[in-house]
Amino acid sequence: MELMKLSDSTLNILENFSTINQSILIKEGSKIKTISVMRNILAEANVPEEFPKDFAIYDLKQFLNGVKLHRNPDLGFDNDSFVTISEGKLKAKYFFADPSVIVAPPDKELSLPSKDVCFQLESQQLNSLLKASAVYGLPDLSAIGDGENISLVVRDKANDTSNEYSIVVGETDATFEFNFKMENIKILPGSYNVVISEKLLSQFFNDSINYYIALEPDSTFG
Repeated sequence: MELMKLSDSTLNILENFSTINQSILIKEGSKIKTISVMRNILAEANVPEEFPKDFAIYDLKQFLNGVKLHRNPDLGFDNDSFVTISEGKLKAKYFFADPSVIVAPPDKELSLPSKDVCFQLESQQLNSLLKASAVYGLPDLSAIGDGENISLVVRDKANDTSNEYSIVVGETDATFEFNFKMENIKILPGSYNVVISEKLLSQFFNDSINYYIALEPDSTFG
């Protein structure tokens, strides 16, 4: 039996992916990808493990909790119907799902149609924005350019008297307002390069992971 272990970094990525889509189709190799059921968030990461085959998991959180029942388990993939999770005298079988019931990303690589606004988002800035959204109960995140600065603003754009929390993240000579739903900012803690296309698609990426997140249709550029 070919056995493998899942690193802490891979487990963290899979935990994050489970917040985007409860199910996952893992393909043979070392790249894992997921897409939300609404197809407005796509995430992908290269991991140190090499998965020996394609397999589908319907309840990713449940699978990860099953792995965590063990301290340092081995995963065996010699059966087409299930994975074995074993450690010493302990052994579990976790059965795969039918791939046809999983909302999975397309095989074709996604890329931005244009790169209209670019900035760096530091880990501390991201953390502050997420905290402010939770503290004030604010559902929207906007990247706003006023011809001088790029600001990230957490707010309720449907409410003229909404509380706001903003951070300047860069400079620009353009004017724009790119709107996101905070519920779609399901990214791991860390620093990111952010690129936004006026075609209502954005990319948040670093050396470890890459997210494509759709913008709201009321976004404006220029």
